[in-house]
Amino acid sequence: MTTTDWLEELRSERSDLGRASTAGRVADVLRTRITEGHLRPGTRLSEEDIGAALGVSRNTLREAFRLLGHERLLVHEFNRGVFVRRLTVDDVRDLYQVRRILECGAVRRLAERRASDSPPAGRTAELLAPVRAAVEEGESAAAQDAWVSVGTANMHFHQAVADLAQSPRVTEVMDHLLAELRLVFHVMDAPQAFHATYLPENRAILELLVAGDLAGAEAAIATYLDAAEAQLVEAYAAAAARG
Repeated sequence: MTTTDWLEELRSERSDLGRASTAGRVADVLRTRITEGHLRPGTRLSEEDIGAALGVSRNTLREAFRLLGHERLLVHEFNRGVFVRRLTVDDVRDLYQVRRILECGAVRRLAERRASDSPPAGRTAELLAPVRAAVEEGESAAAQDAWVSVGTANMHFHQAVADLAQSPRVTEVMDHLLAELRLVFHVMDAPQAFHATYLPENRAILELLVAGDLAGAEAAIATYLDAAEAQLVEAYAAAAARG
């Protein structure tokens, strides 16, 4: 996606900001663009262009940049400006460590609550609806060869898994973590080959959750994350070797 394309998309967000055009809301908009893969690592963010697109002041935008800097999504380079951050191999390893805690922990917590019939079985089906929707979203995008959209659907899948914890704080942490993770995914030269591998695994995890095999689902997620981490670390090493 070109700079013109994503700035045009930002203009469509302008009316939604309204009176709530706070730095936090602007940060939400930019974070979403990162999570959806529209802003690549190393992209320079122009205060003038983004401020004009969203109709916000420079001070508001700078505060939004500061917030996203704390989330490790942006970096300010002296005398050069603000850029989307490039992550390292150490970042990848740490992100996947946190993902295991959040995603496996969310399924474990669901199992604990289910053992005490809280939530009841009917409520469990409701909780799994976003997981199912994300799986179907990814499969539909793959059928259309829309591999960037497949990657976005994958983000939605893992967010939905974390949401099984039913914790606003876990949801918020996962939202921020997935934006960082999308920056990692850009290292993959062939997004189709990368994302296609995990589509059937997402479906398999969903089926384990629906069947009530929560221990099996937790184990499948752990194996899935181990494999994805190894693949991304290898891709980073290859990119470093190319210079």
